[in-house]
Amino acid sequence: MNWKVRHEGSPESVERTLADLEQELADGVWETTDEIQEPGVPVWKAFENHPRFAEMCEELEAPPKPAAEGEAHLDMNALIDVTMVLLIFFILTTTMAALQRRIEAPSVEKGKAGVRVLTKEQVEQQTVHVKIRIENGETVILIEEKPANLQNLTAELRKYVTKTKTSMLLAYDGEVTQDVVVQIIDKAKLAGLERVQFLVP
Repeated sequence: MNWKVRHEGSPESVERTLADLEQELADGVWETTDEIQEPGVPVWKAFENHPRFAEMCEELEAPPKPAAEGEAHLDMNALIDVTMVLLIFFILTTTMAALQRRIEAPSVEKGKAGVRVLTKEQVEQQTVHVKIRIENGETVILIEEKPANLQNLTAELRKYVTKTKTSMLLAYDGEVTQDVVVQIIDKAKLAGLERVQFLVP
């Protein structure tokens, strides 16, 4: 004989065999609160309240089983936070390293084609000798062995410019940054020195 089944509170019902009811309840077609009427019994009961389906309803409504003890669980939020901190650190480190990087100046060799070599007498007569070196982390500038300041270098160089001295002979060590060298060359041009020559070590 067929059972009658209806959605909770609905006046309309349909007939199903017991096997069909069990299958449809398991498939989610019916809720545990929907009502059934047993053949020959005029009373409607919810699936969960009927002895035939009570145990099945308990299994369907049971919460998911907890993870087995010892099963790995990774908190991704903490991992993302650490990754972001490391990313920011490396970005800042790379930026600072790029700003502090010293650009190597092109080398000048005595035997290189196109390089003009001056004698000591020519140097003294035609050039203003400027030296740059690093002492205790500070840039030291010497014009004809006399200390000079980078900010006032243009005015200082003008004192040495004459009709014959129109070039600057620049000597600097490997610790001097290219930025400082470029600044000194620019100031030499402003002071009226037409050419800049580099002293080969």
